[in-house]
Amino acid sequence: MRIGILGFGRFGRALAALLHDAGHAYRAWDPVADIPAERRAASLRDLVDAHEALVLAVPIPALGGALAALRPHLRPDHLLFDVGSVKVGPCALLDQHLGAAIPHAGTHPLFGPVSLARAERPLRVVLCASPRHPGASGRVEALFRSLGCEVLRQSPEDHDRVMATTHALTFFIAKGLLAVGAGAELPFTPPSFHAIARTLESVREDAGHLFAALQNENPFAAGAREGLLEALAAIHQSLAEAVQSGGGGEQLAIPDLGSRSPALQEARDHIDALDQELVALLARRTDLVLRAGRAKAELGLPVHDPEREAAQLQARRAWAEAAGLSPQGIEDVFRAVLRSSRSAQGGG
Repeated sequence: MRIGILGFGRFGRALAALLHDAGHAYRAWDPVADIPAERRAASLRDLVDAHEALVLAVPIPALGGALAALRPHLRPDHLLFDVGSVKVGPCALLDQHLGAAIPHAGTHPLFGPVSLARAERPLRVVLCASPRHPGASGRVEALFRSLGCEVLRQSPEDHDRVMATTHALTFFIAKGLLAVGAGAELPFTPPSFHAIARTLESVREDAGHLFAALQNENPFAAGAREGLLEALAAIHQSLAEAVQSGGGGEQLAIPDLGSRSPALQEARDHIDALDQELVALLARRTDLVLRAGRAKAELGLPVHDPEREAAQLQARRAWAEAAGLSPQGIEDVFRAVLRSSRSAQGGG
């Protein structure tokens, strides 16, 4: 499938890298973005004429204008899909401009440039099929599966309802926390804040226009915000009343650990959970290693780099010492990891 990308912002570039890694040919058009010469279409018309599948990677507010500009040049054998984080409005625009004449579908990749750079997995995509073009959704699904993505089919309304109480609220809460200084440089933080800090960092790294799009373009976002504010107000009131009455307020329930030693079972459960995280992190590391291997191959560099490996091991010994761990023990662990990395890259 010859793929053209309209819009080469942060997500357009990230999607292009996925396509390249999967062996798909693509070119892109964006009048303002910096696109490598070998990947740049000569014009919007050239992008349309030379490609059978067109990815609309433009901001949601610009989607209507992009479709209007494309429509005179489209053929019945074209396939169009957007990658916006809201689906009710964009799917309606696709249907309005393309109707029964041009196959189309709506998609929302549940990943972005930051999660791709961190090799977070699995990659998931929500696919909103057009009732007029069931075959188009199958072709789009096959394309994303070729990129290693899991594809989830939803209606635009169901997608936006879920996103209103997850994606939109996450950005809303994060913006509020940042506004009260939670994202500032802090001298210390408790472990319970660490996951929130990672969320704040992730939200801050996303494109600025995304916050407004999530809140204003999703028809269910305002209701979700109102529900959250009402719930917070009720909790705030409950805490105030507990202070006045001398009560302790609500407590978080501790799960029943059964007849075995609660301390031992709790420790074992946490160890199992951490080991599962370690395996997931090693899988992400392997993805990054494979990416580095492809880059080495393009540059004609050998897989094995003894000087870098020695520097890596020395750095990890220092990290271990700072953490109160055995430097030799940690070096042994990372030597095994590096052997696995060389094997994954085909270096034995």
